[in-house]
Amino acid sequence: MRLLALETAVEACSVALWQDGLVCSRFVHAPRQQTALLLPMVESLLNEAGWGLSSLDVLAYSAGPGAFSGVRLGAAAVQGLALGLDKPVVAVSSLQVLAQGVWRTRQMPRVLSIFDARMDQVYAAAFVCEQGQMQRVSEDRLLAPEQVEVPAGAWFVAGNGWVYRDRLAIHSMGSDEQALPDAQDVAALAAGWAEQGAARDAAEALPVYLRHDVWKKMPGR
Repeated sequence: MRLLALETAVEACSVALWQDGLVCSRFVHAPRQQTALLLPMVESLLNEAGWGLSSLDVLAYSAGPGAFSGVRLGAAAVQGLALGLDKPVVAVSSLQVLAQGVWRTRQMPRVLSIFDARMDQVYAAAFVCEQGQMQRVSEDRLLAPEQVEVPAGAWFVAGNGWVYRDRLAIHSMGSDEQALPDAQDVAALAAGWAEQGAARDAAEALPVYLRHDVWKKMPGR
């Protein structure tokens, strides 16, 4: 199976190709530049691998939560590509992607992923590693820092939501406030799910905002 993964949910832009457990990827820390970078990065990586778009079997993306524009871009890009190719899609939580990256780079088995959602709130979810994949122990939620809850024990905290550390009732075993989700971890999670039959029609490639009233505040709404 050949899979293309995209990640633009927060401050980075990354793409990855996956085939039979092998991943090649590109990652750029690029606040507010994802729109200009994403599709050229896809084209460049496909050319490097010698793949054509038509050779893909499934597309995956980091669905959110995260920055409104970044989440929307990733969903729109993967939907447009998948519709044109008549290929299925797999959506992955950006918080789960971040936790998977912590496992890949640090082998931390218990991760609280937390993004600064502005408006004095955070996006947060907790994950534990089982057989190399981060599995959720709490749902993705938008809430005040004081409301974040995790099971008892020590947790590694990843993401820029750690800026609220003084308001989080978390027993931390370490932290990385600069950690960002990466498309290679989208690919690692999505490939297994696709093989289990979890891929969906391209029309279902939708963004996950959690803050449902954001669109009402956009110009023209």
